[in-house]
Amino acid sequence: MRLALGLLIFVAPLFAQRGVTVEPWGKTNAGEHVELYTLTNAGGGQARIATYGGVVVSLTVPDKANKLADVVLGFDTLEGYTSRSTYLGALIGRYGNRIAKGRFPLDGQTYTLAVNNGENALHGGLGGFDARVWAAVAFDGPDGPGLALTYVSEDGEEGYPGTLTTRVRYTWTDGNALRIEYTANTDAPTVVNLTNHSYFNLKDAGKTDILATELQLFADHFSPVDPTLIPTGEAAPVAGTPFDFRQPMQIGSRINQQDEQIKNGGGYDHNYIISRRSKDSLELTARVHEATSGRVMEVWTTEPGVQFYTGNFLDGSLIGKSGTVYNRRAGFCFETQHYPDSPNQPTFPSTILRPGQTYHSTTEYRFSVR
Repeated sequence: MRLALGLLIFVAPLFAQRGVTVEPWGKTNAGEHVELYTLTNAGGGQARIATYGGVVVSLTVPDKANKLADVVLGFDTLEGYTSRSTYLGALIGRYGNRIAKGRFPLDGQTYTLAVNNGENALHGGLGGFDARVWAAVAFDGPDGPGLALTYVSEDGEEGYPGTLTTRVRYTWTDGNALRIEYTANTDAPTVVNLTNHSYFNLKDAGKTDILATELQLFADHFSPVDPTLIPTGEAAPVAGTPFDFRQPMQIGSRINQQDEQIKNGGGYDHNYIISRRSKDSLELTARVHEATSGRVMEVWTTEPGVQFYTGNFLDGSLIGKSGTVYNRRAGFCFETQHYPDSPNQPTFPSTILRPGQTYHSTTEYRFSVR
């Protein structure tokens, strides 16, 4: 057994109890050792998180019959994550979402990034935070068990300036909320936009699609995109468009409408501008309800935006946990964020981080039943 911050960590317990367990989970292609942590809350729900990419491998929450089951897409083994870039469940950085043409200006200099999404940079590049092994320390917090992850991104990694030290704290609360707290510091001016890329399916973790799931999204505007999914710079009203989820509506009710933005995204793959009441508070952003299971998930965040994505690029080629085939729209994502391409869009909220400043962001995915 191991000791970490006063918390006893046992490998392979005989039965689940509140706390944290850890087990070896293989090696990366470069030979780095990866561990898998299991956080068990007071109700028996579990969050399994890997040190590779900070991936949320599974998340078990109760349904209306109080039966625990997984609600996120993922793989049974480490190889599923290392064999290709899927972003399933991963921490995303340095910059979540897209940067146009893999270039951005900062303090009079233009930086060139690794391009990995057509002509654009996506989710940190070819070797983003999702493909890195993070240092981990378990903790026992007042709200529930947790895992503190740290990764140091060296100056010039994937083309980004400055050495960036990023810390992420996962807490799996006794009230069935996954809290993710991000902090980062740099030794030179840089840009930062951190998020998590979990795919959720509250019915059956991806065996069927999410089109009948009901969504309410608290945003009056969204960011239109060009055909390469780079924002045009506008803040378009959702009113009168298929993007209006201010009142609860099934995700699939308008996903196939003849609409230019739906066509550009292949469905929903857009930044929603959160209708915030204050600048930095933790506020309700989205609420989803899956009628079959009765599960409800709320998204609370301090961020100004959220990328709502409906798994449009899933095509059946990914074989997930227990042999599940992940077909198109088998899961949805709520990537809380600053806006895509902000370094090239002066009217967007700034993503610049300078020495002496601390980047801080918090998101909670809260689960209940109805």
